[in-house]
Order: sequence, then C-alpha cells, then structure tokens
Amino acid sequence: MAVQSPGSMLQRMQSWRGREMRVKCVFLPQGYPESVSDDYLQYQFWDTVQAFSSSLSGTLATQASLRGVGVGNQEATVAAATVTWLLRDGTGMLGRILFAWQKGSKLDSEAKKWRLFADVLNDIAMFMEILAPYFPGCFTVIVCTAGIFKSLVGVAGGATRAALTVHQARRDNMADISAKDGSQETLVNLAGLLVSLMLIPLVTDNPILTVSLFFLFTALHLFANYKAVRSVVMETLNEARLSIVLQQYLKDRRILSPTEANQREPVLLEFRKTGPIKLGVRLQEVIESPEDLTLALKENTMPFLVGVRNGCVCVCLAPEASVRDEIRAMCQAVWLRSKLSIPTSRDPPMQSNWEMVHESHKLMDTIFNPFLKGVEAAGWDITRTLLDWDEWRVEWKTKSY
Repeated sequence: MAVQSPGSMLQRMQSWRGREMRVKCVFLPQGYPESVSDDYLQYQFWDTVQAFSSSLSGTLATQASLRGVGVGNQEATVAAATVTWLLRDGTGMLGRILFAWQKGSKLDSEAKKWRLFADVLNDIAMFMEILAPYFPGCFTVIVCTAGIFKSLVGVAGGATRAALTVHQARRDNMADISAKDGSQETLVNLAGLLVSLMLIPLVTDNPILTVSLFFLFTALHLFANYKAVRSVVMETLNEARLSIVLQQYLKDRRILSPTEANQREPVLLEFRKTGPIKLGVRLQEVIESPEDLTLALKENTMPFLVGVRNGCVCVCLAPEASVRDEIRAMCQAVWLRSKLSIPTSRDPPMQSNWEMVHESHKLMDTIFNPFLKGVEAAGWDITRTLLDWDEWRVEWKTKSY
C-alpha cells in the first residue's frame, strides 16, 4: 500500500487552492467576501438558478417564434418574416421609452418589487410567443405585444439590477461586481445553451411537451426569483421599510433591524388600499388659501409642509431640507396615512385633517430623535434614503409683526 508523503499532500492542497483562487478571480469580485454585502452569495445563487431556467424557457419561445414567422414553411416569404420582426422590434422600442418615462424614478425606491415584476412579465411574454404560432391570424399582434412586454422587462430588469449592484458594493466597486455578474450570467447561458441543444430535438413538433417543459421551467424561474429578492437585505430606507420600522416602534418602542424589516417588506406590486403619499409636491397641492398656509405652519418649525388633500398625504420640501428632515417628513406622512386609513362613519371635515397634521408634528417632536438614533444603532444607513421625492422645492416666509 503506497503512502503519500507530507510534501506531496501539501503540494496537492496548494494546487487545489490555486485552482479555487483562479475560479474566484474569474467569477467573483476582487476582495470577496469583504468587498460585497452579506447577502451577495445567496442572491447570486438564486439569480443563477433563475437565469438558467429562463434561458431554457427562452429557447422554447425562440423556436416557436421562428416557426411562426415561417422557418421550415415553404409558403412563407422572407419579406413577410422581416416585416413581422421589424414590427415586433419597433413596438418594443416605443414601449421601452414610454415605460422609462413613466416609471423610471420608481425603480430605485422599489427595486425588489420591480425586479420580480420584470421576471413575471418576461415569463408571460415567452408564453405568448409559444402560443403565437397556433393563432396565425393574430400572430403579428401577439408577438408585438410580447415584444412590448420584453422591452419593459429590459428596462425594469436592467435598472433594478443596477440598484442592487449599488447595494452589494462595499468598496465602491460597482463596475467590478457588474462585470463579474456578467461573467456568471454568460456561464449560465452557456450551460443553458448546451441543455437546449438536447431539448430541441425532443420538443420539435411536440406542443404538449413544449408547454409542459415551459411551465416546469417557469415555476422554477418564479420560485428562484422570489427567493432571490427575499434574500436581499437593503440597509437604506424606502417608503415600505420606513413604514414597517415606524409602525413597530409606535407599537412597542422596538427598532427592527434591516434583516427583520426586509423580511416583512412586500415584494409584489399591489394596488393601494389607502391614500398614497406624494413627496416633494408643489405648494398648490398642499395649500389652497392663506388660511391653509397658517394652519400648515402651526406647530411646525421644520423645513417642510405637510397637508392632506383628497385622502392623499402631500409633503412640500424646502430647499435647505436635509436627509434627516426627509426621514422625519416621511414618518409624519406614514403616521397620517395610517390615521386616514382608519374607517369612520362619515368623512372628516377639512379642519380635522389639519388637526391630525398638528398632532403629527407634536408626536414627531417627542419621538423622532430617539427613533432616529435607534434606527442608526440598528444598522440602518441614514446618510441617504430611497424615498421617492419629486423635484419641486418650496420657499415660504412668515410675517413678523
């Protein structure tokens, strides 16, 4: 029986470590794990799973689209196929521009919601492409609609990925993290390509198997995406996380950690059941008359104005307002929204709305300083926020007699 010498064992260990280091250098950011956030590895694992399943679903959708435009059909013309492809790309471009215009500012503050939304919409678009060849009369309309959906996916997915990269970077190494994420995705797509080469002969002219495999890959894709966004622990405050932390503090004076608040944060886009909060609005959206301005300034020494209009909490911000002031204004708006959502037998008069605003100022004068200190001590980043402020800033002066 041969006995290995300590020197040969050490050499093998060093060789193994050398290969491991080379793999880390190729696919992981420099300085990993210290150079990235604690949730980096878990997020990247689930992101890899979803990318692999999405690659396989994409192969099935591409095959269906090619068959729909006439590949393999002797009666199909190149001109007709080209026109269909151009219409699909053109409508997608228009959809990309319109979506970025309408929702671009929301993609930072609600990155996890829009990330999951993008992947769900991508699966819907691919399912439409798979079904399109079976409805030849509506083929162009279906693929154009799918193209619009995919263009929205491109904007939402790319923008939210950039927001998550900023979160993951701990040494201002966004470019390195983005580059290594691209390498990981390329490797996954290559693996998906190899598996797809084996799948294509099986699913050709077999619609039942195609749809069955698509639903299997889609289920895996959606599950992996949900786990991925759930694994992200943002330390910056957006409206949802600040609301969760504040409500818990008002309940039992306990400050939730970023991990606890992120676990409670909803990741699905939903229709609001209560009035929305508008931040950074014009003065006219808060003040209708000089009397309203007097009421807005009552009990208020802060560089912002808060008011309630048509069930909506509106906040005007002064140019000198700091991040701390923004957090306080948002806390008041969240508290007011919770008060407005309490059902009453009749709608309250406008004066009662101002009374609630004055009560919110008094409440924040009492609790905000210890609340903010507790938030910082719990590990939250209060040097910046992801609150969705508009660009309007308002200046006002009070008369002295």
